[in-house]
Amino acid sequence: MTLTLAARRLAVTRDATLLPGTGPERRRTMAVQTREHLRVLWEAAATQPRALPEHGLALGCVGSLARDESGPLSDLDLVLLHDGRLEPDRVAQLADRLWYPLWEAGLRLDHSVRTLADCRTVAEHDLAALVGLLDLAPVAGDETLVAGVRMGVARDWRAAARRRLPGVLAQVRTRHTRYGELADLLEPDVKEAHGGLRDLTLMRSLTATWLADRPHGAELDAAAEHLLDLRDAIHLVGGRPRERLVRQDRDAVAALLGFGDGDDLLAATSDAARVVALATAATLRRTQQALTARTLRVGPRRPELRPLGHGVYVHDGEAVLGAPAVRRMSWPGGDPGLALRVATLAARAGVPLSQATLDTIARIPWEEMAWTPVRRELFTALLGSGAGLRQVWEQATMTGLVERWLPIWRTVRSRPQHDPVHRHTVDRHQVQTVIECAPLLDDVPRPDLLLVAALLHDLGKATGGGPDHPRSGAPLARTAALGLGFDAADADLIGLLVEHHLTLIELATNRDPQDPRTVAALVAAVGVEPATLDALAALSRADASAVGERAWTPWRARLLADLVARGHAALQVGDGTSYAGDGAASPPAEPATASPPDRAAALAGRPVVRVRSGDDPATIVVDVVVADRIGLFGDVAGGLSAQGVAVRRAVLRTVEGVAEDTWDCDVDPAAAPFDPDRLARDLATAGSGRVRASQRPGRPASGGLEEPPPQVLLIPDAATDATVLELRGRDRPGLLRDVGRALAAVGVGVARAHIETYAGRCRDVFVVTDADTRGPLDPPGVARAVAAVIDAAR
Repeated sequence: MTLTLAARRLAVTRDATLLPGTGPERRRTMAVQTREHLRVLWEAAATQPRALPEHGLALGCVGSLARDESGPLSDLDLVLLHDGRLEPDRVAQLADRLWYPLWEAGLRLDHSVRTLADCRTVAEHDLAALVGLLDLAPVAGDETLVAGVRMGVARDWRAAARRRLPGVLAQVRTRHTRYGELADLLEPDVKEAHGGLRDLTLMRSLTATWLADRPHGAELDAAAEHLLDLRDAIHLVGGRPRERLVRQDRDAVAALLGFGDGDDLLAATSDAARVVALATAATLRRTQQALTARTLRVGPRRPELRPLGHGVYVHDGEAVLGAPAVRRMSWPGGDPGLALRVATLAARAGVPLSQATLDTIARIPWEEMAWTPVRRELFTALLGSGAGLRQVWEQATMTGLVERWLPIWRTVRSRPQHDPVHRHTVDRHQVQTVIECAPLLDDVPRPDLLLVAALLHDLGKATGGGPDHPRSGAPLARTAALGLGFDAADADLIGLLVEHHLTLIELATNRDPQDPRTVAALVAAVGVEPATLDALAALSRADASAVGERAWTPWRARLLADLVARGHAALQVGDGTSYAGDGAASPPAEPATASPPDRAAALAGRPVVRVRSGDDPATIVVDVVVADRIGLFGDVAGGLSAQGVAVRRAVLRTVEGVAEDTWDCDVDPAAAPFDPDRLARDLATAGSGRVRASQRPGRPASGGLEEPPPQVLLIPDAATDATVLELRGRDRPGLLRDVGRALAAVGVGVARAHIETYAGRCRDVFVVTDADTRGPLDPPGVARAVAAVIDAAR
């Protein structure tokens, strides 16, 4: 009977359907039959040549067999338990009579012989053994002994959890790094990858510490069932006990499971893995929070909240909503942009959203929302948040937010790639391309257009991919860009970048870069704008980097850089760093000339400040009329910052000694309402030489994510009466205040300025003059000004 056990286990699966919903009963039947075979084997082994005692001796199982989750070709994980009273020789003989028939039957066997003390010792030093023993189940013999071992190991685990968990969490991170994200891979290891079967077992083990619970619900149960069904089908199709879904088996596995093709199977697997991965991440965070909860504190316990702005805080490593943000949901018409703002703040801080926050922002109405400039800026700022985008985008995808923001995303979500060079699904590759753009954002005038093009560059693969996917994807990307509220010119540029995102790499690697026809083909693709060439070069580099080392090698990088340099030479702009803000977005309309009474008040030392509503409930426009002086720019920016106002864009000019400024700002609901009279008083006080303490807030701490250094470009010949500088870098609260005061400190005044923000990156053009001569800066003055701006913008 034992010799047929392997065949019987396979037959249970082959004779039953593998359609969804049948897996639990099928695996339960297999487990019952397997344990029955083992009991028969036990009875024969325990009575020959003479009977063994009924107590103090048992056969137990761990792993998938103990959980009724065993696959048709899964290992049998068995442990022979004894209380130490039986002679060692008789225990060894019993083990031989159990193991040898199983080996002879061709079964893969993981076996051990242990006492309770042995089990506790092994569990103390071996995480895999510990996890298995937590699931220990009786097969035959003394069930009380089995229960005692299981409870003893669990008790030890709870007692030592705080000491052992840091090491456990480190091992988990190592495994996730080694095997990758199951949801994103084209040939995933269903067991070991992040979001796979091993993580389901991990969550049960962490729950057994009594320090944290795991998520529950039908969605997680269905995801676990899908992964187990997939593992079973992989066993049957491959005929080997492996858990990797390889390309050549994908269609056959899909047919067994009732899917139309391998692409449909991989999409469903990706969705299931996302559910498991998010549940695992939540369980790990809860566990980590429990580890740090019991620290010595003096006084009452209060939640530790780190403000991110706009009523959003970091608490226990997660972004949560505070009362000010929640109140915004009760505004007339609500605040549809709140979800984008919260996601952006979390991603820039490098923390995930708490589940409660996700549930809350997912309920915000969206369908009828127009893409205002503010909301579009929030969306592109989210894309520009770098590595922090990954986890927040994944959370937003699982809650349906991404497809509300970008309906076309559903066409590429979890869609597999058919080019073997790719390692990720289409959607994951596009997100990774966006992340790879982060260090390149200050190399282009419009980082928002680069990021959106990166996010949409493989839309053509929604209809099957192939070599023509850039061309077929371009009109889809253009339509999506128009849906996001970009104007026709910006949408056309996004479409062009998508259409030609492979052109530079193909020309650089397949053509002679010294051949004039190669450069001519490049110019034909990008047109006459050097900014387009820079954006296309950045997208090409990010796309190749997202594929991996096979696509982005030092050799390819050199070829691409050489081709881009030749392209710039053909466009007569050198290396592309000297053109005057080429491609920079048109600034908002300049402020109207101030009225004579306002100008008179300003010249008399009475600044005039007025506020009006912006184009979004969370924005205002502040008009300032004040007598011009050195340091005024920094004082106005500092006064706005002191009231919790963040500048998005601004236009500043000076007319006959009077500054007429328009500041387009975001309002933080966590701060007091903006008070224009307070700003007017602050400016009057600063003009008299006294600086209010409220205008000197400290520089905010960064979110902890690595940032490229800021750039300052000198724009030659842009003005005859002044020097023009352009600052490129990450926008942050207080940036303009710091820059303005740094310029004033080195004797440089700001005569005019155009302040713009794209994707969270500043594109600030300052027309500056020497404080003494009121003319252009000399070379040493330029050097001092550039150094001051770079230092202030860090």
